[in-house]
Amino acid sequence: MSAIINRIAAISAFLGKTFAVWVIVAACLAYVFPESFKFLAGYISILLGIVMFGMGLTLKASDFSEVFKRPKDVLIGILGQFVIMPVLAWLLCMLLGLEQEIAVGVILVGCCPGGTASNVMTFLGKGDVPLSVTISACTTVLAPIVTPALIYLFARQWVEVDPMSMFLSIVNIVILPIVAGVIINALFKKTVRNVVPALPLISVVAIVLIVSAVVSVSQQQIARTGLIIFAVVVLHNCLGLALGYVLAKLCGMSMAKKKALAIEVGMQNSGLGVALAMAHFSPLSAVPSAIFSVWHNISGPILATIFANIKNDPQDEKAQD
Repeated sequence: MSAIINRIAAISAFLGKTFAVWVIVAACLAYVFPESFKFLAGYISILLGIVMFGMGLTLKASDFSEVFKRPKDVLIGILGQFVIMPVLAWLLCMLLGLEQEIAVGVILVGCCPGGTASNVMTFLGKGDVPLSVTISACTTVLAPIVTPALIYLFARQWVEVDPMSMFLSIVNIVILPIVAGVIINALFKKTVRNVVPALPLISVVAIVLIVSAVVSVSQQQIARTGLIIFAVVVLHNCLGLALGYVLAKLCGMSMAKKKALAIEVGMQNSGLGVALAMAHFSPLSAVPSAIFSVWHNISGPILATIFANIKNDPQDEKAQD
C-alpha cells in the first residue's frame, strides 16, 4: 500500500512541476479538435468543486492563525489582493478599449481570490509561507461577498451583473466543497493523510480539463482575439506581481513578506473566473481566466526562482529557525 502511495506522490509531484506544459498541450489539442472537448463545458463547476474539496482536505485551523498573530500583515495582503488586481483589470480594459466580453473576462479574473498555487511558489521562493497561506485562505472565505461586489462595481458598465446569483455560485462551487473537505479531514485524519499525496494529481487533471473545455467552446473567438487576450493577461499578471512587491515595500515589510505578498497578489484563482464566466456571462469571457491559468504557472515559477536567489532579512531567518 505504501509503495502505491509513494508512486502516486511521485506522479503528483512530477505533474505539479510540469503543470504549465500539460495545460498548454491540452489547450492546443482543444483548439485543433474542439468538438472532442466541448462536452467538458458542462462539468466545469464540478471540476472546480473537486479542486476546492481537495483544498479543504489540506486546510487546518492553524492556517488562519496568522490573522491573530499579525493582523496588519494579513489585512495588507487581503486589501492588496482585492484592490490591486481588480483596479488593474479595469484600467487595462479602459486604456486598451477591449470589447465587452473580453473586458468582462479580464475583470472577472482580477476580482477572484488568490490561488493555492501561490503558496507553493512562495515556498519555492523562500518567502513567508504562513502569511501566504493565511491570505489565500482569508480571500477564499471572503470571496462569496467580495468577488461579486467587485465584479458589479467594475463590470456593470459592460454587462448586467447579478451579485446575488454570483454569491450563490461561489458558495456552491468554492465554499461548500472546502467546508466538506475540512469536515472530512477532521473526521478521518489518518485516511486523508494517505490521500493528500494524490491531491496535486487530481488538481492538475481538473484544471487541465477546465482549460480544455473553455478553449474548445471558444475556439473561433480565440482565433480572432487570442493574441490581445494573451497580451492583456500577461500584463495584468506581471503588474500585479510587481505592485504586490511595491505595496509590501511601502508598508515596511521584510524581504520574506515582500516575496509572499508579490506572489499572493499576482496569482489568482483563475478556475473560479472560468466557472463564473461560463455560468453568468459567455464562453469568450472565460478565455482570460483560462489563459491566466496557463500563464501564472509560468510566471510564478520564474519569479520564485528569482526570489530564491534573493537573501532574506536576518529577522526572517530567525523566525524560520
